[in-house]
Amino acid sequence: MNTLFLPELREMLAFGQEAELQEFCVALNAGRTAEFMEGLTDKEMWQVLQYASPDRRAEIFGYFDEERQLAMLVAEPAEETSLLIEEIPEDDRVDLIQELPVEIVDQILPLLPAVDRRNIERLRSYPEGTAGALMTTEVAKLAEKLTVREALDELSRQASDLETIYYLYVVDDNNLLRGIVSTRQLVSALKEPTRTLGEMMETDVVVALTGEDQESVAEKVERFNLLAIPVIDSGRQMLGIITHDDVIDVVREELTEDAQRIAAVAPLEDDFLRIQLGLLAYKRGIWLTILFFAALLTAFALRMYEAELEIYAWLVCFIPLIISSGGNSGSQSATLVITAMTGGEVVPADLPKVFVREVFVSLMLGSFLSLIGFLVALFLAPSAWDALVIPITLLSVIVCGCLCGVVLPMMFKRLGLDPALMSNPFVAGIVDILGIVIYINVARVMLS
Repeated sequence: MNTLFLPELREMLAFGQEAELQEFCVALNAGRTAEFMEGLTDKEMWQVLQYASPDRRAEIFGYFDEERQLAMLVAEPAEETSLLIEEIPEDDRVDLIQELPVEIVDQILPLLPAVDRRNIERLRSYPEGTAGALMTTEVAKLAEKLTVREALDELSRQASDLETIYYLYVVDDNNLLRGIVSTRQLVSALKEPTRTLGEMMETDVVVALTGEDQESVAEKVERFNLLAIPVIDSGRQMLGIITHDDVIDVVREELTEDAQRIAAVAPLEDDFLRIQLGLLAYKRGIWLTILFFAALLTAFALRMYEAELEIYAWLVCFIPLIISSGGNSGSQSATLVITAMTGGEVVPADLPKVFVREVFVSLMLGSFLSLIGFLVALFLAPSAWDALVIPITLLSVIVCGCLCGVVLPMMFKRLGLDPALMSNPFVAGIVDILGIVIYINVARVMLS
């Protein structure tokens, strides 16, 4: 929290120093202005914002954290909050309205212009997590018959109401997407002012459908290095765009979800410090319970081989080593494969190639660790022959662990499930049971 201007801001508010407060709202970058206001109360923040122009007020407001934004919108009169919401970009506006209490929304919506109201209702109708819910309808749409000069004139009229003008979308009279022209292309074509957009547009446009999953949209934006992607319906009607800043939010959200699933936690819908303790315990407890029963299976596996362990008591000393080696190798492989699939580097069709690579890697890792295990076993085992049980088991368990770590997440992906569901603890639990079975059966053969 930056407290540099707090005393001055509070003094300006106390004495109603209008000129100074107006200057504060415009003198700095909007993000820095919001940062210097963090130490104020919600009420004081709202008072300072009233000295900014409507568009600047919305810009500064956008840098506050969501909790404070919602608190201000709930506490202040609907007549004032509706003026602010009117200036917020459409996609951010809908996200805020979705989080507000219903009674507050019912007070604000009638105060908004009819066009904004219709756009909000339409965007709210799309399911959460789809391209439709993510898009903004503030998009530069131009007719293909316009010349370069006419297009620039039209763009200058639309610019103040648009979120971005990096790309200009060319549509026909029925609002069907025909192509795309970048602003750079348009400016560069000024030497040919009579050339039409239809002649210079690119028709092979990467698009997103309204019902498309947001993760798929983010992959497209990343793969084709786009600043924005158009959203169309099944009839190719141009509905809106998704900008790169929204895609960054999606990527961060998806990565957070994957990281939580890999750690065997059901994804959290709220920030870690804000989520209710009971809900947090529930989300962690689901997987912990599943893993608890998986661990019980390991205990039952040990129980089945109780006679062998009584005869060869020295084998017990190596059980933690065997289990941890298999579990750790499986967790490594699972993490690498899941992150590779998330980044688009690996697809289910690559399973044979990944499998072969993992066989060789696991043999190298297993051989190295087996050598260390054998040297340690020489001091604890009755003889060198008996000590061979440990390296053979380690090699087998590590190979099994690595192969489970790559095969299980890729099987989940092929079945249409999130590969992160095959979390590290879950893979480790499976490999623990395999490790015990392999360990005792190798010992049976070697020591009988």
